Formats: sequence, structure tokens, C-alpha cells
Amino acid sequence: MQLDQTDKQILNILQEDAKITNKELSSQLNLSPTAIYERIKKLERNDFIKNYVALLNDDKIERDFVVFCQIKLLQHAKDYLTTFEADIIALPEVLECYHISGDYDYLLKVAVKDMEAYRVFMVTKLTTLQYIGSTHSSFSISAVKHTTKHEMGNE
Repeated sequence: MQLDQTDKQILNILQEDAKITNKELSSQLNLSPTAIYERIKKLERNDFIKNYVALLNDDKIERDFVVFCQIKLLQHAKDYLTTFEADIIALPEVLECYHISGDYDYLLKVAVKDMEAYRVFMVTKLTTLQYIGSTHSSFSISAVKHTTKHEMGNE
């Protein structure tokens, strides 16, 4: 499926406000609500829209201490990778995990209440996982840019 300009506009608007009504979208884009509904359904069916979520306020839920943790595995054997990844997926403190190139094998984004909560996470959860050779943690001072939006332009 090839996206046209209207599809891109719909995707941009929905990324800003997924609760916008089809009627509101139709008035912004000069299309009928039915046409908007059909376009959104087509975008969903073709996996351009994966899900709709609520973004929480990290301060309010006491998860505003963000740590980027680099992990080096003992080996790069397939069973090391798959076991490590399955274990990481099960940890609710880990918001994101990327298999990366370079000196480390994985980059984790961890969100907890504070430094003490991170220490407990490291001691009781992360460092107990099999196959971890070493870790390196960097603590976020402030978020300069944090977005979930992919700008859909005329690329």
C-alpha cells in the first residue's frame, strides 16, 4: 500500500491525538466522516497503525528516573541471546531494549522511582540474569526531546 498525502495527514493527526473523532478529522481534512473511517481502517489493516495507547505522566506514576543501561553478554551464542531477550522482556522496569552494534550488545531504557529503586533493580533483577558479562549505566539529567511521533511528510 502506498500512502498518499491524506493518509500521511491522518497519521500525523492521530499521533498527536488518537482520541480525535472521525467528524473532527473530516472537518480538518475536508473529507466525509465515512471516508476518514475507511482510510483509518485501511491503515489499520495494512499495519501502518499498530495500536492505540495512553501515554502516562512519568512524574505522577513515580517512574521519572530514567537510566540507559548498556549490557555486554558473555558470549554471542544464539541461546545466550534468546534467553537474555526473553528475561529482559519480562522486566516491567525495562521500557525499551535494543540489540546494538559496538562495544556493548544491548541498550536498555529503564524507568524507576529513584536511584535506590534502580540499585534494587540492578541487584535483585538485572545482574541475576544469565549470560550478562558487564553493564554500564548512564542516568538521564533531563529529556531534551522525547516523542513517540514519526512525522509523515513528503519523503
